[in-house]
Amino acid sequence: MSVEYRWLWPSALAADPAGPLPARRSTRDWLVDTVCFVLGMGATVTITHALLYPPDGFVAAGIGSPTWLIWVDAVASGIAAVGLWWRRRFLAPLAVYLALLSFFSPASGITLLIVVFTVAVHRPFAVLGTYVAVVLASSAVFAALMPEIVAGFWQTFAWGAVMAVFAALCGMLVRARRQLIVSWRDRAERAEAEQRLRVAQARVVERTRIAREMHDVLAHRISLLSLHAGALEFRPGAPPEEIAGAAAVVRASAHQALQDLRAVIGVLRTGQSEDEPAPERPQPTLAALAGLAEESRSAGTKVRLDVAVDPAAVPAATARAGYRIVQEGLTNARKHAPGAAVRVTVSGAPDDGLTIEIRNPLPVSVPVAPIPGTGVGLIGLAERALLAGGRLDHGRTGGEFVLTAWLPWQASP
Repeated sequence: MSVEYRWLWPSALAADPAGPLPARRSTRDWLVDTVCFVLGMGATVTITHALLYPPDGFVAAGIGSPTWLIWVDAVASGIAAVGLWWRRRFLAPLAVYLALLSFFSPASGITLLIVVFTVAVHRPFAVLGTYVAVVLASSAVFAALMPEIVAGFWQTFAWGAVMAVFAALCGMLVRARRQLIVSWRDRAERAEAEQRLRVAQARVVERTRIAREMHDVLAHRISLLSLHAGALEFRPGAPPEEIAGAAAVVRASAHQALQDLRAVIGVLRTGQSEDEPAPERPQPTLAALAGLAEESRSAGTKVRLDVAVDPAAVPAATARAGYRIVQEGLTNARKHAPGAAVRVTVSGAPDDGLTIEIRNPLPVSVPVAPIPGTGVGLIGLAERALLAGGRLDHGRTGGEFVLTAWLPWQASP
């Protein structure tokens, strides 16, 4: 690109509201380019004919340009009219060519106005203002020098200036409209992208929640399976009745684990909304604590359950979180202190909150084959309690491992 065009060309594509030029013209582009070519070439032919064959009054007055200058103007203006076919791609060279031609050429007037309009559409205002100033200067020189002008300098200059400014204003209006449409399109695309991102994030959150539910549900069942299977392994000589009973418990626990897993996966398939009632499973409430304690007792864990609240009076969300905390607490005790007695206390009142305390003695020795686990059960419980608006603490206290959780309990209005 030559140096003399850099003031007009470098910001073109970046500022063009129509975006990069397409590889092929559309039907609309063909129609517009045809109209522009017809107007530019038609004006060139008409004005050239009028200059070659002026009215009798002009001839009598001795007014007219030399024939050679008229033909030079006609050829130069014809080249400019042909250049309108490529005015979008080569706008800068065409605009500079017409600015120089306008100093002496009456036949290129319409072509010049079309280029002014195009510059206004495809270039920023600073470039347009500079180009219009050059066109106005050339109009002043043209009005002062050309012998065809009989209407006077100011009248001729005023007509040229008004038409140039009008073409520029029309181009600016089209440019503003295109920029507005582009901004609307960008906003719509951003809104769609943000909506897709929100949907993806919601899916990730829901899958994380379901994975946490699967851990809470299955860890309890599988720990029971591990205990009973271990008893069968280390007591191969037990009476047939005990072996049959342990095997029945293993079978029942495995069946129950499959049912829980099927219920959790069902949440993924049905896409349950928040307005629908919560399923009975895999989200049991405090009313199921008795059954939970009985399952642990059948596995050989001594469980003392003290529930000092009415499970039906506890809000559903709080009751579900409380059940999961007790379930994970019992699972944690079986993993790390097998055979130890566990005491579970549930107390509280509306507006005071729900308090859950799980205590078990520290194990005397670590079991040879401890129940495997991921080690994130208590972390998940702490996160669950935090999401519910409560808190969870755990640690060793006086030879015992104590897990304490507090959950908010708002009184019903």
